Amino acid sequence: MARVAVLDDYQGVALQMADWSVLPSDVQVQVFRDHLSDPQAVAARLKGFDIVVAMRERTPFPRSLLQQLPQLKLLITTGMRNASIDVNAAAELGVTVCGTQGLPYPTAELTWGLILALLRFIPREDRATREGRWQVSVGFGLRDKMLGVIGLGNLGSQVATVGKAFGMSLLAWSQNLTAERAAQFGATLVSKDELLSRADIVTIHLVLSDRTRGLIGARELGLMKPSAFLINTSRGPIVEEKALIDALQKGTIAGAALDVFDEEPLPLDHPLRRLENTVITPHLGYVTTETYKVFYGHAVEDIQAFLRGQPVRVIKAAGS
Repeated sequence: MARVAVLDDYQGVALQMADWSVLPSDVQVQVFRDHLSDPQAVAARLKGFDIVVAMRERTPFPRSLLQQLPQLKLLITTGMRNASIDVNAAAELGVTVCGTQGLPYPTAELTWGLILALLRFIPREDRATREGRWQVSVGFGLRDKMLGVIGLGNLGSQVATVGKAFGMSLLAWSQNLTAERAAQFGATLVSKDELLSRADIVTIHLVLSDRTRGLIGARELGLMKPSAFLINTSRGPIVEEKALIDALQKGTIAGAALDVFDEEPLPLDHPLRRLENTVITPHLGYVTTETYKVFYGHAVEDIQAFLRGQPVRVIKAAGS
């Protein structure tokens, strides 16, 4: 018999998004909807499970946790990259790590949802209308505005393409971006500082790494126009959170739309929950029915293949 734990299923939909009945009859699947932040609580919960399905980076698996799970044999992450899993430690401990495919567009779609919500005050107007008030704000249009895209990879280039469709001008920057790549999407390559100082909307589309952690701090926010907006759908720590809160409180920038945070779920007493010049969402970038069907469908395939002794979509340790 194999026991499977499915973690952080906030919406309670994991069992609906794939056909788990194809697994052998002696496989027991248990779904956990709540999130545990305490590593010791996670270890206690997962003792006795052979297989764990982790939703993205919601629950980290460092060496210290993996060492407390001697029965664990297969760890599945949705997506093929998960910075919160110590893959090297897993390999040393005999734990196979497998991934799933995903979809390349939902986060780009959400980015534009956040931009429109922020500039047209959609959440505020929705709330006011439900409360009996009528037209409480005056929003901003997109045409002829300057969009600054930090990171012009798969997601950033999709966001840039939509920006052009809205009639915006485009600036782009990242550490390795070339002028040719920028021009391919109608953008002009500039320095990071020039992008920040000229853009009306700055949107971040980078992978979190040692190079990008804290990339946008107090100095960088100070370069932005007081009328400018910041959008982050990548990873919270790319922007220094305290500096951002300070900039929003002081009016250094006009507002921010955020789908990612240093700590997730966002603590109940967090100041970002109280700032009126923000739109915040609970890391919804990849959270669509279509994505979840891929994630959970491939997770079932990963379990089947592992039990047959032929694991698929294996994420190998560095240097292996």
